[in-house]
Amino acid sequence: MPASSSESTGQSAASGLADKTPSDRGGPTAKVQHHRGVTEHNRPLWMMIPGGALMVVVIVVPILLGLFMSGLTLDQYTVRQWLSAPFIGVGNYVEAVTQSPLLKSFWISVSFAVLSTAAAVPLGVAAALATQNRFPGRAVVRSLFLIPYVMPSFVVATVWRTMFQPNGVIVNGLHSMGITSGLWLNGPNSYWTLVIVEIWASWPFIYLLALAGLQSVDHDVHEASALDGASWWPKLRHVIFPYLKGPVALACVIATLNHINNFTLPFVLFGVPAPEDVQTLPFLTYITSFQSFRFGLGAAMAFSSLILLAIPLIIYLRAVKLDIDEGAGK
Repeated sequence: MPASSSESTGQSAASGLADKTPSDRGGPTAKVQHHRGVTEHNRPLWMMIPGGALMVVVIVVPILLGLFMSGLTLDQYTVRQWLSAPFIGVGNYVEAVTQSPLLKSFWISVSFAVLSTAAAVPLGVAAALATQNRFPGRAVVRSLFLIPYVMPSFVVATVWRTMFQPNGVIVNGLHSMGITSGLWLNGPNSYWTLVIVEIWASWPFIYLLALAGLQSVDHDVHEASALDGASWWPKLRHVIFPYLKGPVALACVIATLNHINNFTLPFVLFGVPAPEDVQTLPFLTYITSFQSFRFGLGAAMAFSSLILLAIPLIIYLRAVKLDIDEGAGK
């Protein structure tokens, strides 16, 4: 065969081999790429299995079990054989809404939580602004501000319960100023006692998130506002507060939900039986389940509370999603 024909044959074979992809040639590169694809796409799912299994055991299973209990006539007579307790469907939910003080407790919980958050936000933001700049003893002041937040709710409730006793520090102090306050742990004043104690215990949480938001303010922005001769109020309104919008909004939602779900504080502060004005949703659920031994009705109250509390959380998540979409569109 002539040399020219053999060269053309070799060139065509080489070009045909070059046109083939590594997967067509069946070489080691195809195996490496296939192995890389499996690793990159499947490894995160395998890593989520332990956490997912823990969430199923700790969260999903108790929720399903409570949902099943809420459809049973479960009380002190049927609790020993609760699997064979009479099934009444949504009867417990109807009783919870129509015959029990659930709606009143919901109003107490929401109003108490909103008042506590509304009072704690300006306190927390003011404390964050006061401790933002360096000054001698700033670390000590910041540590003192965190004392109400790091103290256990049991300790906070016990201390304030002692101070609100008829012969306590607060009542004696009001009497020395000529103010007759009456009982603080019983009657209509008990509601305001709960609000005052909750504000004292929760405002450092707002302080922490507001302080974190202040750390994100660019130093160049402060310098530019100073060069423009901005006074303290325009600077707060147009420079600092926009940076605090996200952290403070998140703090408001989390703090409000924490206030509504707080069981330890009213339980230790007022004991059982508690005044009707401080029977929040968790408190009412506890009394129904472990004082009246209506476990099925208590489970229905718990799920009703879960649905009611999910509303503000969904609204907040929806608002955050809208903010993200608007920011991505600009």
